Amino acid sequence: MDLEDIRHFRETMRQLQRVLSWQSKSDAACCGITLAQCHVLMEIGKASKISIVDLALILGLDKSTLSRTIDGMVEIGLVERLSNPEDRRYLKLTLTEQGKNLFDSINCTFDQYYQDVFAAIPPEKHQQVAESLSLLAGAITEKSSSECCREEELTS
Repeated sequence: MDLEDIRHFRETMRQLQRVLSWQSKSDAACCGITLAQCHVLMEIGKASKISIVDLALILGLDKSTLSRTIDGMVEIGLVERLSNPEDRRYLKLTLTEQGKNLFDSINCTFDQYYQDVFAAIPPEKHQQVAESLSLLAGAITEKSSSECCREEELTS
């Protein structure tokens, strides 16, 4: 791709990021939880039971930051910590009944939202869009640890 195409692509990505960020924040807020809590809730709900260590890896957070979020979710009755009888230091997280209900509600909301989004895309392009987004997400994930501007590039 030439520089003009790359810049157009970057602008499109920024627009997409803004729209998705706003959508996620507003959906989480309308459910009475923060965006961070929403991400935690969705990952625990998807896994059914998960350790804090595994959840931190999935979300790309450190354990202390994640623990504070989970503490708040335990306090409001969305998450419960289950101890392992063989190793009391090893905890699993699971959703309470209230947490499961909220997980189901958020899933229904987003399922409907994305059904509506796909309804605005020609049906013959659905697979192409899904495949392209999967490729893009994989490439971004792979490159997410790279530096924006390398020092040797700046000196040339």
